Formats: sequence, C-alpha cells, structure tokens
Amino acid sequence: MANKAELHSFHRKPMCMCGFQVPRNHAEALELDRVNGNTMGIDAEMTELNQIDEHKSFVDKGVGFNPGSDHKRVRVHMVHAVKHDGQHKARLVAGGHLTETPIDSVHSSVVSLRGAMLLAFIGELNGLKIWSTDVGNAYLETHTKEKVHIIAGPEFGDREGHVLVVSNALCGLHSSGLRWSERLADVLREMGFFTSHCEKDIWMRNKGDHYEYIAACVDNLMIASKDPDSIIKMLIEKRQFKLKGTGPTEFHLGCDFFRDEEGVLCYAPKKHIEKILDNCRRIFGAWPEPATSPLTTGDHPKLDTSVLLKDDDQKTCQSLIGAPQWVIQIGPFDIQTAVILSRCRAMPRQGHLDRVKRIHGDLSKMRHATIETRTDAPDYSNIPVKLYDWEHSCHADAKEEVPLDAPAPKGKPVTVTSFFDANLYHDLISGKSVAGILHQLNKTPIDWCSKLQLTVETATFRSEYVAARTCTEQVIDLLLTLRYLGVPINGPTMVLGDNKSVINSAAIPHSRMHKRWVALSYHRV
Repeated sequence: MANKAELHSFHRKPMCMCGFQVPRNHAEALELDRVNGNTMGIDAEMTELNQIDEHKSFVDKGVGFNPGSDHKRVRVHMVHAVKHDGQHKARLVAGGHLTETPIDSVHSSVVSLRGAMLLAFIGELNGLKIWSTDVGNAYLETHTKEKVHIIAGPEFGDREGHVLVVSNALCGLHSSGLRWSERLADVLREMGFFTSHCEKDIWMRNKGDHYEYIAACVDNLMIASKDPDSIIKMLIEKRQFKLKGTGPTEFHLGCDFFRDEEGVLCYAPKKHIEKILDNCRRIFGAWPEPATSPLTTGDHPKLDTSVLLKDDDQKTCQSLIGAPQWVIQIGPFDIQTAVILSRCRAMPRQGHLDRVKRIHGDLSKMRHATIETRTDAPDYSNIPVKLYDWEHSCHADAKEEVPLDAPAPKGKPVTVTSFFDANLYHDLISGKSVAGILHQLNKTPIDWCSKLQLTVETATFRSEYVAARTCTEQVIDLLLTLRYLGVPINGPTMVLGDNKSVINSAAIPHSRMHKRWVALSYHRV
C-alpha cells in the first residue's frame, strides 16, 4: 500500500521545467492556462496538431467506423515541455507499447560522437564549412507500415470521438525511427551521397578534390561542405523538409562549438557542465568547492569503509556519478580515471559521495577547458626512430591490411599519433592495472580511453605491453575509419610510451616473451 501511494504521488506531483509547471495531459494544460491567465499550453498543442494535419498524418473515418481486425487501436497523449527560452512545446505520442513487438528489427542507428568529431576535424582540415540543421517533425515526413488507429480525444476539438487511421510515422510507434531513417537515406542517395562503411550514418559525396559529408543523428544533421547552403536549399525546395536552427554549428550532441581569438575551431561541453553544476547546487544548496584534481593521490574508492548511504542519498549519489559520463565523451577526459566510481554505484557510501563532490569541484574549476582543432601536422624529425630488419623473423613481409573497397583518398593527409601508459595494480581488489590511451589526428585529440585491463599483471613491463596491444588495436580501428571516410594517411602511426623496455621489445625482432598473453600482445603489436 505504501508503494502504491508513493507511485500515485509521483504521478500526481507537479512537474517543472525552466521555472514553469509542465502539464501532464490536455486537461491539466487547460487548467494551468486558466490559472496562469494565458494559452501557452493549448497553443503548443494546436501547433503540434496543425503540423500533423499539414503532413496528412491521419485519415478521418468519422464516428463509429470499424477499420477491421487487422488494425490495432492505440492511445495517444500529449507530452509537454518547456525550453530554456520559455517556449512551450507539445508532442503527440502514440502508445506503441499497445502493439505487438515486430519480428523484424526496427533499430535505427545514429552517428557516434567520435564520428561527429571526425567530421568536424576533416571539415576544418580541408577548409569546409561546418553547419547544422534540424528537420522539424521528421517522423511525419514518412509513412508508417503499422496498421493502427485511434479514437480522437478532446484535444482534437471538433474531431473528438472520430476514428482516425494513422498513416504517417507518429512518435511512439515501434517502427517510426526506422521509417525516418529509410526516408532520409533515400533522399541523400538521390542527392548523390553514399554511406560510409565505417559509420552508416555518415554520408559522403565526391566533389573532385575532396568529399563533403553529412552526419545524421535522427533529425539532427551536421554538414561539412564548401557550400552547405546549396544542400540546405535542396532539402527545403525539392524535398519539402521543414528545417530549423540552420547555420554554422554552435551546439551539437550536447557539445558547444565555437572559435577562439585565433579563429581555431574549438569544442567543449560548456552548457552540459553548467547544467551538471547547477544540479549539484540545487541538491546541496551551494556550488561545488573548486578542486585541483578529480581524486587525491593514492585514493582507492573501492576500499572505502565509510557508512552506507540511505535510499534517497544513494539515488542522489548514483545520479551524480552518471552525470559526468557524457562530459568525458565530449571533452574533459582528465576525469575519466575518477569515474571508476561508477563501479561503486550499487551500494555507494558517504566517502563515495564526498569523492563525487570533489569531481564536480574539479569540473567547476576547469569548466572552460577546451579541445582545439589543430590541423597542422606535428614535426617528429627530432625523434630518433631506428628501424630493424624483420626479414628473418616470423613477421617477414608483414603488411598492413588496407580495405580494397575504401573510397579514393582526397583532401589533405593526416598524421596519427597515439600515446599509451598503464598504472600497475590500480585496482587493489582485483589486482588489475588501468590502461590509459590517447589518439591524436595531427595535433587534435580525437579519441581516448581509461579502463581496467582484462588480465592481472604483476610487473609494469607486462601491464604496459598489454596497454600497447590495446592501443595498437584502437589504432587499426581508427585507421580503418579514416580510410573509409576517404582521408589520406601520412605515413605510419607514431606510438609513444614511457617504458623504454616495452618500446625496444616491440621494435626489436626475436624478443623473448615468457608469458603467453604477453607474447600474443607482442605479435599483435
């Protein structure tokens, strides 16, 4: 009974966004408009319904029509939201959970964050303009294959009680995402674009001496082209897409894009960090105290024995641990080791909550940290590289596997640099080491990771050799991605580590390896 009462209270308590109470349904929107003396909620619903009617998303069959047993009746409801500028939005969402789950896959992928960053780098490298745009009511641009109908509610006005057969892909239906993905793919193919083998949501078009790109994340498009305006005009005039927010990229996938005083393209999750810090302020009543590092030296969160948190504090701690995860993917990767706290989310303690506050304090101090897109090639002429004769080893005549179906390389070449290191016996519970890896294209950080190794190593040499193997596998993946994006690669990858024994053993033939997994790592490198 207590659980039911709590759930009932959760569904009935007021919801607020950006200082406005958000209605949960049409009746509540009417009541809030009456109390506030305005028509913001109803106006948002009318805007949504007008757009749905403009796309002819329903076939009105009148009152009492029977669409047949092959049609499934579903419910629809309005989902309200308020943007940062106070604009009220409403979205008509269908109850797709009432239909049977399709046997065929309806998965619709989106471009990865690394793919978007690669597109921004390649565009900056070749002097392309980076634009973004948003397709309004994207799902309504395509028809649905699901046979469903609804009985219109009071939000439909004069059509209340009418049987409306759904013809377009409404939000909430199982296959709507896939239908829009197929529609967008058909449009881009007709425009001369082809999909990349490394990322199916990055589209390319040959422009002679370079490629232009479009990265799709559902209805958000990121364009890299010398003339993005012509692409926008084609989508609007010929394809009748209703685009909004069109122009040079300023915000994409939670990341801010801007240029510094030197005109260099930069990206950083400034708005996302500000939102995280503001959430922390609301919870604790004060801004996080600035910290000089995410964790103190020699700290091991897994060994914490402080008191267990209560239920509400547990949820707070778990939420605060998860919040920086997206930040790491976008930019401030220096806190990635500290987010090992995610392994303590099941039963967080007071000490873990204190550490989370410190991580937020480090983010607060470094909130303006930025990744610069430096496209000039690094100079490694001062680094001595000694080449050895591998002719009489088991790796004689070994060559890098280059895909035969990759597009012809065009544009300026890139130099790949990778750094690797390992922290021996980082996890005092399992005894595993942590590998830290950073990849650069020219002088721009493009990918990074910090994670526990799969094996337990008892010597620095072996843990760093395993890190070198992981780094090498990631380099192979990165090079393959670049080749499938049509990027010329300048020479071999420069892989740098701080353990001379590992470097020499990897470069000199006939090195002796006494452990099988280290030997396998050696041969892989």
